[in-house]
Amino acid sequence: MGVELKKIDQLQMNKWIDGNKKYTLLYKATRDGCSAGAFHNKCNNKGPTVTILYNINNSVFGGYTSVSWRSAGGYHADAYAFLFRLYQNGRWIPIKMPFSGSNNSSIYDDASFGPTFGAFDLKTFTGSINSSGTYYHLNGTTNFGQSYTMNGETYKSIANGHLQIKDIEVYLVEDLPARLPLDEPWRKTPKWDEKLLNALKEKIEQYKPLRELNVPHARLLLVGQVGAGKSSFFNTINSIFKGYITSQACSGNAEHSVTTVYRMYQIRNWTSGEPLNFRMHDTRGIEANQGIDAHEMCFLLDGHIPDRHQLNPSVPLSTDIPGFVTIPHLSDKIHCVVFVIDGSTIDVMPEKVIERMKALQSRMNQKGVPQVVLLTKIDKMCETSCEDLSKVFSSFVIQQTIDRVSQIIGLPRSHILPIKNYESEMELNDNVNILTLITLQHILHFCDDYMDNYLDQNEEGKMKKLSIREKNI
Repeated sequence: MGVELKKIDQLQMNKWIDGNKKYTLLYKATRDGCSAGAFHNKCNNKGPTVTILYNINNSVFGGYTSVSWRSAGGYHADAYAFLFRLYQNGRWIPIKMPFSGSNNSSIYDDASFGPTFGAFDLKTFTGSINSSGTYYHLNGTTNFGQSYTMNGETYKSIANGHLQIKDIEVYLVEDLPARLPLDEPWRKTPKWDEKLLNALKEKIEQYKPLRELNVPHARLLLVGQVGAGKSSFFNTINSIFKGYITSQACSGNAEHSVTTVYRMYQIRNWTSGEPLNFRMHDTRGIEANQGIDAHEMCFLLDGHIPDRHQLNPSVPLSTDIPGFVTIPHLSDKIHCVVFVIDGSTIDVMPEKVIERMKALQSRMNQKGVPQVVLLTKIDKMCETSCEDLSKVFSSFVIQQTIDRVSQIIGLPRSHILPIKNYESEMELNDNVNILTLITLQHILHFCDDYMDNYLDQNEEGKMKKLSIREKNI
């Protein structure tokens, strides 16, 4: 029945505590025993700690204190202490409940008590608790709101109204240097140098979709928040193959979407002038109260909407628009959807925007269209990556943000691709180019996966028809 603090949870704790932290497990009830003696033996005089409770309803909650547990007896003040919830019934709904400062009772530190916060706002247990085999029924009490500001939360919304716990963990919280890269990169790439840059460019210039399907080029649809960098991603790729910074696609940071036309872009080899074998489709950005809806997304995915169609938020896409493609071919369809998300603002992304994305995803999943996420503006997330982009895959902050996005969007971590677009630069940068081309290569692989699946379905259909024909002979 053991559970543990995930990396995405650690990232959230970092934001609440305000710093880049290292979490070392000191105490775990299922490992060390659910007793006050075991807790204090493992955790006393260690420094700041975070206590995590995992209940049988998959709610996760607890408390943080910046002072050491010491078995000193009585209440102790800690202005930095807070209670929190990470998950409610398995759903990520994080909330921080800070110390109110109205008294000195941030924690209660007694040798016979387990972790206890406030004037018994959260008293986990006393003495020793035996396991039922699947959980601990704690003998503690709750009196939420005495020493901590609950922000509208209750015993029921935090802990489902009970203290039936699968596990309790206490972690030591230590500072990590913000600039410190990981010892081993979490994604392996070849050495970043001019040789790799040229090899990546050559591979993409030579890319061709699956020949058996006679599809001339792969199609990518860019979807995402206003200002996240959809159009800038095209401009960055275009700049690499042009040999200089370009701004062909209109981009910016306006309140509403700068993109007003459904536009197909192609990239040309700057020496030959020949277009490469993929197309990028840009559409208006997703906002809380407007943007492409799930019905319109089907028109886009199936290739019904003509290039340069004027987008009007007040007039939804329909079969009546000029140039509507009645019978699109496979070559007209979208082969991969690229969600573009600003990594520096992921924790303040409006819930309605997330809901819109998930509604769009349901249609994409129904049609078997692969999806990836471009995590943009990573230079604003991590100082190390800002100074040296080649360290992007050794950044703890970016790794944790990818874990967080994976949880929100519901895609595997391998589908979350960090990127740095050209925004204020006047000259090309090899590291920006390399990361962009690595990302583009992955996206084209997903396009190939879509076409492979399409070919497999066609071949299976032919085999079924042949089998039926043979049975009728």
